[in-house]
Amino acid sequence: MASQWLKARQTRYAAYATFYILVVAAAAVAANVLADRYDKSWDTTSNKRYSLSEQTAKIVRELKQNATITYFNQTTHFREGKDLLGEYASLSPKVHIQYVDPDKNPQLARQDGIQQMGTALVEIGDKKEIATSMTEVGITGAIIRDIKTSTRSVCFVSGSGEHQIDDTGRDGLSQLKNRLTQESYDTKTVNLIEKAEVPADCTALVIAGPTRDYDQPEVTAIQKYVENGGRAMFLMDPPLHLGSSDISSNDALAGILAGWGVTLDKDLILDLNPIGQLSGLGPQVALVTSYGSQPIVSDMKGLATGFPITRSMQIKETGKTSVQKLFDSSSTSLATSELSSPEIKVNDPKNKKGPLTIAAAGTYSTGKPDSQGRFVVVGGSTWASNRFLNFNGNSDLALNAINWLASDEDLISIRPKPPEDQHITMTRAQMNTVRMISQFGLPLLVVIVGAAVWWRRR
Repeated sequence: MASQWLKARQTRYAAYATFYILVVAAAAVAANVLADRYDKSWDTTSNKRYSLSEQTAKIVRELKQNATITYFNQTTHFREGKDLLGEYASLSPKVHIQYVDPDKNPQLARQDGIQQMGTALVEIGDKKEIATSMTEVGITGAIIRDIKTSTRSVCFVSGSGEHQIDDTGRDGLSQLKNRLTQESYDTKTVNLIEKAEVPADCTALVIAGPTRDYDQPEVTAIQKYVENGGRAMFLMDPPLHLGSSDISSNDALAGILAGWGVTLDKDLILDLNPIGQLSGLGPQVALVTSYGSQPIVSDMKGLATGFPITRSMQIKETGKTSVQKLFDSSSTSLATSELSSPEIKVNDPKNKKGPLTIAAAGTYSTGKPDSQGRFVVVGGSTWASNRFLNFNGNSDLALNAINWLASDEDLISIRPKPPEDQHITMTRAQMNTVRMISQFGLPLLVVIVGAAVWWRRR
């Protein structure tokens, strides 16, 4: 009787089912145990949006001391920070993560100056820095502030019609100031007319589109600063003379740049690139989509930058300087030397044909060990203003230039990764085809298959 029960078909099926259930359960338990012990994930997005950048990985892996990142939030919201902080912990055994609920431990939160939930504090050695945001930029910035031993100040020259960092209007630089602050730079304004000397605490000096000529003492001060190992960025607009828009040629300042191997042309680039037209850009905006190998732009492949009202330049190396081109205008661009008329003369035989150099970066040999002057020259300034800074890669370019000038190459391109644009564009005929298949084709297919099965069984 027992042997017949064991041989019964139902018994075999029950045994098979029980075995399969046990195998699946064992696999599920093993997967959960391994997932709990080994936190590993794969980012399959094309631009690695959910992975930390190579620059962040380099900084974290080269830490000489233990780093503790404390996340302050309510216990029920700890999960909001775990994914990102787990990425940091996986980079190095020197990174330790702590979670603190300010409601349960208010004294610790008050002691560390935590004022709102969802805040991260990075502690390395005896230094503590609050992350400006719960993003890679914010947390990596806090790590850098902990390991940097000196304050880094970006000084903006004022007094001759330059763009101002406290100006929130379309032509101001308030957005650039905010983004520099996020990357742990102090910003301030200096007036070389009042005192013709660049302050010693300036890590980098920015001359952002002066509309009036600099006096010789100002020019001498800037030259002395760079040639003694200082760092400076020159945003030099073309000398337009159109009604109220009157921009001086600033020949004395341009003369210094020429001595360093960057000769500014007195012209205006007009870009006839059809891609720019599709983007809603006029011919006065030079569109750039390809870049050189210099560190400022080497990681910007795939990004476009736009330069409204810009000029061209010629570059060469001198006895004490080494100059590299950053990028050119498109091959469909041209440059006109007619700067006193709003009329665009595309067919003027005097026009220079593109591509034309728009920006360059160079180094100045001071002859002293561990001392090198650096300079960046761009043939326009409006691209960095509030109204254009958010255009595609303009912000990255501005911040990368400051990073390079400040010898913070490890910061270059540490930016929030943009969301991928993966929408599908279809013609009306394609949309009708998709609608017919989804609304009629698939349901009809199900009916036909069902009828075939019924007929076969019948």
